[in-house]
Amino acid sequence: MAAETEVKEKERRIREFMNSEGYGAVLLKRQANFCWMTCGGLNLVGIATEFGAASLLITPERKYVICNNIEAPRMIEEEGLEEQGFILLSYPWHEEKEASVIRDLTGADKMASDVPLPGAEAATEKIARLRYSLTSEEVQRYRWLGERTSLSLETTLMESRSGEKESEVVGRLCHKLWNDRIDPITLMAAADDRNYRFRHPIPTEKLIDKYLMVSVNARKWGLIVSLTRFVHFGKLPEELREKYLANVFIDCTFMAETRPGVPAREVLEKGLASYAHKGYPEEWKLHHQGGAIGYTGRDYRTSFNTPDIVLEDQGFTWNPSITGTKSEDTILAVKGAPEMITRPMIYPRVSMTAGGISFERPAILEKE
Repeated sequence: MAAETEVKEKERRIREFMNSEGYGAVLLKRQANFCWMTCGGLNLVGIATEFGAASLLITPERKYVICNNIEAPRMIEEEGLEEQGFILLSYPWHEEKEASVIRDLTGADKMASDVPLPGAEAATEKIARLRYSLTSEEVQRYRWLGERTSLSLETTLMESRSGEKESEVVGRLCHKLWNDRIDPITLMAAADDRNYRFRHPIPTEKLIDKYLMVSVNARKWGLIVSLTRFVHFGKLPEELREKYLANVFIDCTFMAETRPGVPAREVLEKGLASYAHKGYPEEWKLHHQGGAIGYTGRDYRTSFNTPDIVLEDQGFTWNPSITGTKSEDTILAVKGAPEMITRPMIYPRVSMTAGGISFERPAILEKE
């Protein structure tokens, strides 16, 4: 059951938003916002869909969950939404009545929605910002997810063998994650030359010879972490080691600069400057550098025009890359040094200092 303090905090945020914007109701249908508002509940049927199969309608006095009779029993029995104060309104699956139910409840009130809806104002970005700063309960869930996902990925790569397919390795990772009902929602893998050719290498049946990268975005309770790890079979070439360490330093610079109250674009500028400092001034142009994370894989990819300020207890994943290497872990922006949500658990480590902060980062695993 969700903690009462978390439920009340979510209600406070959304009703303050309603008051400040002059809305009489807010409709939430996107999976990310449903998960956030229900403290980890799920309205999904397919894990890859953006919109869920149940909606939430928030008014100044009440909270409703609106769905057809297929979804209604699970909303009550497994998601426990009545215990959080939601009123269930269901309709027969063969009657598309969601819009009319919403209209009956809201009348002529000004309404915001996170999906296209006739008569409602689109407020997707404004609503998303309500969930950027995590509650203490969410932080606890995030820590668990980060540790479990880090361990699953590192264990998988420690078990990997030269001659396997990329897809075989990724399949074992998915098995480990699903043991804890963690959804692997984005997967990348690159063996050998694919590391140098593609920034977004989806897993293939290519056989691994010497060098393998695996990245994963993993989700539980709606929260998402991202991380990347490498394994090399045989002695790691010194040139590749130096390039990887330079990339890790750039990542550490991004993380060190991610402090509450700092404009996200200033973090980006400091990170990009470290590319030049390490002798790779043009590499940042070949791929985005990451940004805020939480209930979506990237709440925003930071650019020179990003208006957002880093918030206290907001998740970030930076993913700088130098051709052939990448560095990626998930952090929480807090006062002082960032908190590592994903981190090396059983992998070899490298110690590094950037921006006056000491980091323990994963090395490339070398296997015989």
